[in-house]
Parts: sequence; structure tokens; C-alpha cells
Amino acid sequence: QVQLAESGGGLVQAGGSLRLSCAASGRTISSYGTGWFRQAPGKEREFVAAIHRSGGSTYYADSVKGRFTVSRDNAKNTVYLQMNSLKPEDTAVYYCAATSAPWVTRWYARREYGMDYWGKGTLVTVSS
Repeated sequence: QVQLAESGGGLVQAGGSLRLSCAASGRTISSYGTGWFRQAPGKEREFVAAIHRSGGSTYYADSVKGRFTVSRDNAKNTVYLQMNSLKPEDTAVYYCAATSAPWVTRWYARREYGMDYWGKGTLVTVSS
């Protein structure tokens, strides 16, 4: 199994940037496809971004496309989410998650995400 720990959340003004990190332990992160999800207060959890275990392919929710970038450094067992041009509606707890499902299953686009492991989340607050 793999343990995931998010970091990098905090308070930022609208238009600003943050970089979230998801550090893996127990197993190498290269064994898993990784996704970022978020849950705003009072709302359901939603998909944000996904990256293939090799880093060669990515997929983004329409709401963040062009503003967020997901990347990974398998040598550091870490996945990142660079968030630019942040908006107040981006305020949420951000979670990273990992799956052994093949990319071709399009797990990142499924209503039921089917992720195998979840981090505990990091709070991002964007002020207007």
C-alpha cells in the first residue's frame, strides 16, 4: 500500500498561485496513477486533475483547465498541483489520490473515481 500526504495549502488572494505537493510513502509513486480532487464547504467532492504514472499524460476538469498544472517527480515520490490565477471558487480541501487502474480505463473521467488510496487533504482558501 501507499500513504499519501498533501501539503502546500494556505490562504491566497484571488489571482495568486499556490503549489500543492503530494508525498508518497510505503510504495513508490511511480506505481500509481494520481489524481487531485477537491471538496468545497457544503459541496460534493469533485475531480480536478489526473496524471499518468509515468507523467506522460494528464487530464483536467474544465473548471481548472489552463490554470492548473499537474506534474510528478517520481524520483522524489511526489506529485504536484500548480495552481495559478486562483479564484474564490477554488476554495476547498484538496486531496490527492492514487490508483492502480490503467490509464486506458479513463478512471479520471468516471463518476465513481475508484481511487485506491487517499490523502487527508490540505485546505486552500482564496480570498477576493
